[in-house]
Amino acid sequence: MPSLTNSVVLVTGANGGLGSQFVTRALERGAAKVYATARTPRQWDDPRIVSLELDVTDPGSVAAAASAATDVTIVINNAGAANGASLLGDLASVRALFETNFWGALAVANAFTPALRRSRGTLLNVLSVLSWLGVGDAYSATKAALWSATNTQRLKLASDGVRVAALHLGYADTPMTARLTTEKNDPADVVSAAYDGIEADEPEILVDDISRQVKTGLAGPIEGLYPQLAGGRS
Repeated sequence: MPSLTNSVVLVTGANGGLGSQFVTRALERGAAKVYATARTPRQWDDPRIVSLELDVTDPGSVAAAASAATDVTIVINNAGAANGASLLGDLASVRALFETNFWGALAVANAFTPALRRSRGTLLNVLSVLSWLGVGDAYSATKAALWSATNTQRLKLASDGVRVAALHLGYADTPMTARLTTEKNDPADVVSAAYDGIEADEPEILVDDISRQVKTGLAGPIEGLYPQLAGGRS
């Protein structure tokens, strides 16, 4: 079974609310080293944390990071963005969102696949309940695309001994959701659940009730997920 003990973890988007928790909690669980990556890396007061520049939308930056961190055993594909883009609006904004949330995540996964093959390691893609629910508009579309890609990655890499996991959750209390007044998950709880799931070798890690409810709802009529459609069209 996978273990955080003596692992070498790389976290994208390490400066964010979830990202910083992924860094510190990995060390609490016994990781030997954590690469904390971001477009503008911060300094950490722990010699086990290596700050590394990584812009997931820049192929050169991704390649450089992969060359610098060849010893990784766990990759946390956490970097993400939200810009309010709508699929029925400015498609340039939609494309920009896909560059980070989808293409960037794929670029990171591909760049670090050789290291994960060598270590028979784990890739975790941080997704969302909105992977299965279209109410998030273009953001939902990016996460749905990455969910589909995660399933393909899982199939393609299984024979190499690489585990691929997906993390699904509702809103977490991070700077990205600061303006929302709805109930939010504690980032520390989210990351603890993520690492529990990795160590339990769970392919899909559902953090909260809303994720479990929506996942179950995928098997039912579409009106179950979208009650606004129940009245039909006039």
